[in-house]
Amino acid sequence: MLQDNKILIGKGEDPVYLLPGMANRHGLIAGATGTGKTVTLKVLAEGFSDMGVPVFLADIKGDVSGTALAGADSEKMQERLQAVGVDPAAVRYGGYPCRFWDVFGKGGIPVRATVTDVGPVLLSRLLDLTDAQEGVLNIAFRVADDNGWELIDLKDLRAMLAWLGEHRADFVNTYGNVSSQSVGAIQRALLALENDGAADFFGEPDLEIADWLTQAADGRGTVNILHCVELAQRPLLYATFMLWMLSELFESLPEVGDQDKPKLVFFFDEAHLLFSGAPKALVDKVVQVVKLIRSKGVGIFFITQTPSDIPDEVLAQLNNRIQHALRAYTPAEQKAVRAAAQSFRPNPKFKTEDAIGAMGTGVALVSMLDADGVPGVVEQATICPPQSSLNALDAAARAMLVVNDALYGKYSQAVDDRSAYEILTEQAQAQAAQQAEIEAEKQAEAEQKAAEKAALAEQKAAERAAREEERERRAEEKALQAQYKAEGRDKYGRTKMEQSLIKASRNTAKSMGRQLTKNITRGLLGNSSKTVRNAAGQFAGNIVSDLIGGFFK
Repeated sequence: MLQDNKILIGKGEDPVYLLPGMANRHGLIAGATGTGKTVTLKVLAEGFSDMGVPVFLADIKGDVSGTALAGADSEKMQERLQAVGVDPAAVRYGGYPCRFWDVFGKGGIPVRATVTDVGPVLLSRLLDLTDAQEGVLNIAFRVADDNGWELIDLKDLRAMLAWLGEHRADFVNTYGNVSSQSVGAIQRALLALENDGAADFFGEPDLEIADWLTQAADGRGTVNILHCVELAQRPLLYATFMLWMLSELFESLPEVGDQDKPKLVFFFDEAHLLFSGAPKALVDKVVQVVKLIRSKGVGIFFITQTPSDIPDEVLAQLNNRIQHALRAYTPAEQKAVRAAAQSFRPNPKFKTEDAIGAMGTGVALVSMLDADGVPGVVEQATICPPQSSLNALDAAARAMLVVNDALYGKYSQAVDDRSAYEILTEQAQAQAAQQAEIEAEKQAEAEQKAAEKAALAEQKAAERAAREEERERRAEEKALQAQYKAEGRDKYGRTKMEQSLIKASRNTAKSMGRQLTKNITRGLLGNSSKTVRNAAGQFAGNIVSDLIGGFFK
């Protein structure tokens, strides 16, 4: 709630305000479960939105989605307003311009980043790679860039690493050694990230940070709510998203120095989830961003149970502090209460450590920076109520807001354009087709040679068979002739008596045929000269005698 362009947080003896010009000095909202941290977060977010500052909320439990709905007046609400010095009749309950985001695209507009956006350095730190493995990952990114192969999603990076492993000998002299062991280790680390759901995060269209820096038509800052109910259950992906987001934010925003109000304010609810078991790379990046991003006009608020959930390097940068009640039943809890109390500038009117354990819900210890950047004396204040609903938005209403959002069409559908995976797959297919063609030609040539060889062998076999048959025939004929010779027969197998009989018969037939022919010729030629008749008769007689005699060979 704004008063005189200051965010009214609550009221102790006097109203407690957060000055817009000090919001980029960051802040902390701490307290046990059920003590009112979420209400405090909503009050600050609404205040920034009212002054036109965009807000980003990491909603771990899903309970800040009601910021889009109008709050309702009630007797308790009026009592709270009177306790903080606000006239209930002056309060205008209403929802705020909320935009819902979700890495998985279920509870909001999908949030994506490309592998190139994240880059090899952040990926290496996130995956906890060794120096050698980080070097190989750098080579993969460099080779992809040199060849114009875009690395959009995880399958692009996987394909690039596989290709690099197969062709590593080609790059030794240019980029350095690429070991198959390093490639395998990176692939295994990527598999773990993929199993955590990273396939939904890496892709296009990738988020433009400028889409978080928007205002509604009425001038209020957009409240960007990242639905983290599912994301928070996947620590590696959650760390990946936060690591990328903080890096992208830090690198994309220009230096602006101190301004009257921040350009953007981040709220990380359940911040202990961000740091508990987080990769050191994420913690280092958060520390770097928290220290340096103030000059870029960005404020960051962490919401957690105890200040000890936050690393000391980060905690030291959180100058605006709101501490709700802590319950101390164990020595460790009592120590945490003492540490929280010591972080405040003491108020002589009460003992801070006692107050932390005695406060009820909706009451907090508050210390804000003054106009000179000096932490104020801690005040015990009743926290101002929000103007939006305290109830969570139901799934149907959320879905309606999401699909009707102006940015939904920009990010709703994933785009899988031609990138490294497609290019390398096409190359592999072309090489496989070329190799298959070569193999087919070799096969055809081998089959032709085999056919020619078989035909030649068949021809030679036929020739051998013919020669063998001829040898057998001659051998049989030779044997038969030998048999005839041994028996005193001629080559036709006839005895000498048969030969004599045939010879006599042939001679008789020849003589008879010759005489018969002469008589016939003489009858035909009539009175021709005797010489002619004799010659003709002799000639015809020879022919007839040969024909008749031939039967008696």
